[in-house]
Amino acid sequence: MANNSFRGSKHGRRAEANHEPGFSCSLMELRALMELRGPEAQTKIQECYGDVNGLCSRLRTSPTEGLDGTLDDLTRRRLEFGQNVIPPKKPKTFLQLVWEALQDITLIILEVAAIISLGLSFYRPPDADRQNCGRAARGVQDDSESEAGWIEGAAILLSVVCVVLVTAFNDWSKEKQFRGLQSRIEQEQKFTVVRGGQVTQIKVSEMVVGDIAQVKYGDLLPADGILIQGNDLKIDESSLTGESDHVKKNLDKDPMLLSGTHVMEGSGKMLVTAVGLNSQTGIIFSLLGASEEGEGDEDKAEKDKKKKEKEKKKDERKKKEKKDKKSKKDEKEKKVDIKDGAPLEMQPLNDDGEPEKKANVRKKEKSVLQGKLTKLAVQIGKAGLFMSALTVLILITRFLIDTFWIQAVVWTNECLPIYIQFLVNFFIIGVTVLVVAVPEGLPLAVTISLAYSVKKMMKDNNLVRHLDACETMGNATAICSDKTGTLTMNRMTVVQSYIAGRYHKRVPETDQIPAKIMDLLIRGIGVNCAYTTKIMPPEKEGGLPRQVGNKTECALLGLALELRRDYQTIRNEIPEESLFKVYTFNSVRKSMSTVLRNPDGSYRMFTKGASEILLRKCCKILTGSGEAKAFKPRDRDELVKKVIEPMASEGLRTICLAYRDFPNNEEPDWDNETLILTGLTCIAVVGIEDPVRPEVPEAIRKCQRAGITVRMVTGDNINTARAIATKCGILHPGDDFLCLEGKEFNRRIRNQLGEIEQERIDKIWPKLRVLARSSPTDKHTLVKGIIDSTVLEQRQVVAVTGDGTNDGPALKKADVGFAMGIAGTDVAKEASDIILTDDNFTSIVKAVMWGRNVYDSISKFLQFQLTVNVVAVIVAFTGACITQDSPLKAVQMLWVNLIMDTFASLALATEPPTEALLLRNPYGRNKPLISRTMMKNILGHAVYQLTIIFTLLFVGEKIFDIDCGRNAPLHSPPSEHYTIVFNTFVLMQLFNELNARKIHGERNVFEGMFNNPIFCSIVLGTFVIQIIIVQFGGKPFSCVSLNIEQWLWCVLMGMGSLLWGQLVSSVPTSWLKFLKTAGHGTKQEEIPEEELEEMKDLDEIDHAEMELRRGQVLWCRGLNRIQTQIRVVNAFRDSVSPYPGLETPESRSSIHNFMTHPEFRIEDSETQIPLIDEVEGEDEAPTKRNSIIIPPPLNTLPPLQSSPALNNLDRKNKDASRPGLIPPNSASLPPCPGSPLHSLETSL
Repeated sequence: MANNSFRGSKHGRRAEANHEPGFSCSLMELRALMELRGPEAQTKIQECYGDVNGLCSRLRTSPTEGLDGTLDDLTRRRLEFGQNVIPPKKPKTFLQLVWEALQDITLIILEVAAIISLGLSFYRPPDADRQNCGRAARGVQDDSESEAGWIEGAAILLSVVCVVLVTAFNDWSKEKQFRGLQSRIEQEQKFTVVRGGQVTQIKVSEMVVGDIAQVKYGDLLPADGILIQGNDLKIDESSLTGESDHVKKNLDKDPMLLSGTHVMEGSGKMLVTAVGLNSQTGIIFSLLGASEEGEGDEDKAEKDKKKKEKEKKKDERKKKEKKDKKSKKDEKEKKVDIKDGAPLEMQPLNDDGEPEKKANVRKKEKSVLQGKLTKLAVQIGKAGLFMSALTVLILITRFLIDTFWIQAVVWTNECLPIYIQFLVNFFIIGVTVLVVAVPEGLPLAVTISLAYSVKKMMKDNNLVRHLDACETMGNATAICSDKTGTLTMNRMTVVQSYIAGRYHKRVPETDQIPAKIMDLLIRGIGVNCAYTTKIMPPEKEGGLPRQVGNKTECALLGLALELRRDYQTIRNEIPEESLFKVYTFNSVRKSMSTVLRNPDGSYRMFTKGASEILLRKCCKILTGSGEAKAFKPRDRDELVKKVIEPMASEGLRTICLAYRDFPNNEEPDWDNETLILTGLTCIAVVGIEDPVRPEVPEAIRKCQRAGITVRMVTGDNINTARAIATKCGILHPGDDFLCLEGKEFNRRIRNQLGEIEQERIDKIWPKLRVLARSSPTDKHTLVKGIIDSTVLEQRQVVAVTGDGTNDGPALKKADVGFAMGIAGTDVAKEASDIILTDDNFTSIVKAVMWGRNVYDSISKFLQFQLTVNVVAVIVAFTGACITQDSPLKAVQMLWVNLIMDTFASLALATEPPTEALLLRNPYGRNKPLISRTMMKNILGHAVYQLTIIFTLLFVGEKIFDIDCGRNAPLHSPPSEHYTIVFNTFVLMQLFNELNARKIHGERNVFEGMFNNPIFCSIVLGTFVIQIIIVQFGGKPFSCVSLNIEQWLWCVLMGMGSLLWGQLVSSVPTSWLKFLKTAGHGTKQEEIPEEELEEMKDLDEIDHAEMELRRGQVLWCRGLNRIQTQIRVVNAFRDSVSPYPGLETPESRSSIHNFMTHPEFRIEDSETQIPLIDEVEGEDEAPTKRNSIIIPPPLNTLPPLQSSPALNNLDRKNKDASRPGLIPPNSASLPPCPGSPLHSLETSL
């Protein structure tokens, strides 16, 4: 060994030149070591360092005490070996956002028109000629007025600048908010390390090379390391290797632990050897980042190529169907060898090399609201485009008929500039109608509403990781909740016990237990609880002791302390390193065992676990004398009846403690668990109480009143579960609801062949309220069964809570997955949509309120926006047709547009939620955005506003006794008449904003108004700006200052809309059957074949994306302000979410985060390299590969795809060792520049 150390130290000496003395191990040496796998790595460690301890001493750290943790030492390590962060991508600058906002086609048209108008206003035709150019051209002789003709063009340009700046500022503030949210999520991530002999939790970004980290079940490894000590450790490395089998890690065969992989079982300690960009994950990330330059041209070329490929594919699809199945079979057997020799099965390929998917798999659908809104925006946009084109057409036709036919003006070239000026003017009017008609505020309103809600939900202990989840939660119809920690307090204590043949209703006195049994009990508890579980002194004096680690184990340690024994002395006597073997707890075993080696070579195993399971494996039981007597099935049934059932009926969790001695003459086969875990001797059975949280029964009552069914899914005994469910109010005495155990549930839902049948699930789930002794697979089956069910007319929207690694599949399958922030494992958090930072069920109810509030906020905004749209478009259209000029000028329209889009979306999207939201049933997926009541309000108010506007327009000059403003020539000064029309119009919108606050026909529109300061300040602010515009706007705004009397009339007509609102509310909606609803979502059945074909590469249907693509084709790809907004929404939504859509790399500033992103996560992105032994279908999470295997439903094995960036990377590196790193959606639909797909391609 000395020899090995010496040989290794040569490397150290060689590297000494590179860095200051201190570490006899260089960065490159460690990187090279971490590239190795399995026995190869083991040999290298032995050759160079002797063993892991040798490496520890090279890195100046202790395997037991860890680093000393001084600032000086940590700084030196960071300089030497790097920090544990991956530098984020720079955010877009404000100027870039301005440039993006300028790309909007409607704005470009306006700019061009304004510039032409500016140019023509400086052209002065001779006056004599002007007389011959028709009546409209003559007009005003006042030079000063006609010289001011340039003002209108300039004002339009200025208002365009305003719109652009506001849009850019909105985008910028959204980006800022989401970055804040991202850093908040990152700060939540902590990891346990040993420093100075003390176990502490540090932020993942603070880890350094040389740290001794404790890894346990459910962790996502934040750095590379080498195992120092492990118990039954199994790692899921599929995110790096694509191998779905869990890899056993031990000191002899494979001690290498890699960042970004998941701990699926067991526990251990590792020496951190590589962090940040030097870890395996970091190296991959820097390789991907390296191909960022020169992506522009390749990008375009790639897109064209993809288009051609798609066309080719369509032609070839028919041929494919005729192909022989045999060829597929052959191809299925092809394997690809990876660098470390692990075979990787490939999917059957199509003719053009694309993996083929099985047909008709129901995909998980993405945001419902976003889909409905985009569809609506596209429809309104089309209508707007049609109206504006019609307006321009009618204006031009009228002008031509009037000038050349009625007045019989002869065409002369001198008049051409004047005619062009008219044409430009008409064009500006048309574009303005379009600007007002296109509801680009819609996506903005959604984003603002969601971002605002997400920010506020943090205060309610909901950390939202996917923006969609917030809105989906408002539609939830079912919640499948865990029991422990969510409905209960997760503060467990032993309250009853059966020890030495006696049933104690409270913790027994020490003298009531024979000394021999006491020793076995305390030793068994001390050794057979994870060493990371501890009871710490209370933080405040007089408080309760703090429970650290697994709460059930804390209860047992608490029992030891109550029996006045110290478990810590036993742990000091038997340190964790000296444990012979540990079978850690998992959902299949439902028990944990620890084997100790006695000095004489014999073994003793301590076991604890679910009482009814372990008692079946006991053949003896300790009696009052301390001796063991035989324990027959009859005795067991009696014990169950007299002890376990009474405990469970009081809602106690029952745990059995047992042991077994193995003689020293033969070594048992430790891998044969069934053999090891038999012939036990029962020491005691304890009843652990976990009290129901006091606020939970009220929260569940609220859910039930809101039309949401709460189901409890727990691993506990059925009697315990039933008792807790009754305490919570999930079950009521006399109800005929079902309570099933996992086994019974499985028996009922499977046919003779053992396959799950949807019809069978449909018979059970509507009445099922409690599922006990359930495995994670049962939970997933139940969630999937409810979501896929068609028994009820509405598709169920299911929320699920989970904390364990094995809850991953259920959390991902659910419409909204809630992970526990305190008790949850990293894997569960990563599969979830929302993290409950306080693990409390009441927080879920708050999430429902916020979700419903988002929906209502959007509806309020729509009701307001559509009223303005309808009125403005009709006024501009009819005004232009009748008076040859729009009563509302371009600049005025842009101001109205600003009020109704940006300001109104801010004002109405930030309404706080009220309890009243929980008094109605969920809307469901198919409910239209605009209900009949809203349609009644929109049309009702439009009628009032149009009546007022047209009255003012055609007889206003008589009412107010002022000059008529109609038929004014070009460049005539603004008139009082049209100013009053404009002012009244804006004031009616302002007062209508109050009406829009209520969408269900409520009468009191002022209720709760002052709880929303944003709303009040926006309404007041708009009013003040309106006064300034009218009084001092002058020529640019085409306004004349009005006197007090005129102002009062305008305000009065505005306030009339409040009174009119009361009248509209009085008309029962049921009378208006002829009113249509609008804003339905797209059902999956309505999606045409070709589009489903195009979407087959995506793992979920994004309705918004789809509607957008349809809309683009339909109307000249214009109006892409909506696209810009949606792109922003998607990009930012994804920067919060590691799953739906594609990530922007900015959120990957820590290595911990890095592997949670779909480009790099095989199982999560679903678009993965298929593996033959995968059983569950597409929406499965990292934990598909549980020990329980259920028969495969006919689900998709998703395809392997490739992207330009990675092809280059492969060419450069010829490194096939990381096939799992292929970005999923990259080869799917041709990405439009506005889509998140495009943003991924550019980011790569």
